[in-house]
Amino acid sequence: METTKVGIREFRADLAEYIAASTPVAVTRHGQTVGFFIPTHGQVESDVVALKKAGKALDKLLEAHHIDAEDVVADFKVARKTGAPIKKAKTKSA
Repeated sequence: METTKVGIREFRADLAEYIAASTPVAVTRHGQTVGFFIPTHGQVESDVVALKKAGKALDKLLEAHHIDAEDVVADFKVARKTGAPIKKAKTKSA
C-alpha cells in the first residue's frame, strides 16, 4: 500500500481530508518521519453492530428484571442534577 508523506503543518491543515482518505500518511518534521496516520473506516460498521447487540442484551435484562428503562433514565437525571449516588433500580412485580 502506498504511503503519502506530508509535513506536520500540512497534515494539521488538511486533517479532514486525510481522515476521509483510504491511504496511510507518513507525517514528517524537517524531513524526518515522526509518525504515521492510518485511517480506519471499516471499524465504524462493526462498532455499530456491537452497539446494537449490546442494546438488545440490555433490553432483555431490563425485561427479565421487570425494570422500566424510563424509570432508570429519570433516576439518573435526578442523581446527576443533585450529585447524589444513583439508587439501585426497583423491580416491578409482574
